Amino acid sequence: MSTLFVLQGNTMDQHMGPNFRIPSASLSLFDTLSVIFWTPVYDRIIVQIARKYTGHERGFTQLQRMGIGLVLSTIAMIVVGILEVIRLNYVRRHNYYDLEYIPMSIFWQVPQYFIVGCVEVFTVIGQVEFFYDQAPDAMRGLCSALALTTVALGNYLSTLLVTIVNNLTTKNGNLGWIPDNMNRGHLDYFYWLLAILSLLNFLVYLWISKSYTYKKVAGRLG
Repeated sequence: MSTLFVLQGNTMDQHMGPNFRIPSASLSLFDTLSVIFWTPVYDRIIVQIARKYTGHERGFTQLQRMGIGLVLSTIAMIVVGILEVIRLNYVRRHNYYDLEYIPMSIFWQVPQYFIVGCVEVFTVIGQVEFFYDQAPDAMRGLCSALALTTVALGNYLSTLLVTIVNNLTTKNGNLGWIPDNMNRGHLDYFYWLLAILSLLNFLVYLWISKSYTYKKVAGRLG
């Protein structure tokens, strides 16, 4: 996903001032800044508000926290897809198909990085907490490590998905959704696909999580 963000940014105006161009990959900084912003906001504000309604000491259970993150990931894909639709419409309207950089600021990508950072605060941190809290005492370190391997697995599956989409969409001489010239492609279609898959992932997660019984931990309230 982050690679596709960079590909999208590579086609946009990367100037910050008259003489300086910011590399599109550098915008991942806003992902990090988003995590730094949302972590204290979650602990100091969101948890306090949620605790009043749920009665849970942490505001949300770990499964609820991860579920919220999955919903936000779907929203993130929708936001990215909308930006790509706007970008492609701009290309068509001004016939910028062969222009390397279209006059549309790369900083329009900041909101999607900001949402992705929020997703990480809910999902990734919630996942690590869940594996550590619910694992047997003797396996906490191992289970926490296994939680991080899901990130690596996700990257492999993402690569596989891109490969499958490329093979299917380039049949019969078509350019495909993700060609070398992004202005002639349909990266927006790929983001809609990711949004649908994210939604399906959330529904499966919701179905499975309903049957989960939490391990009893000493000192837990509610």
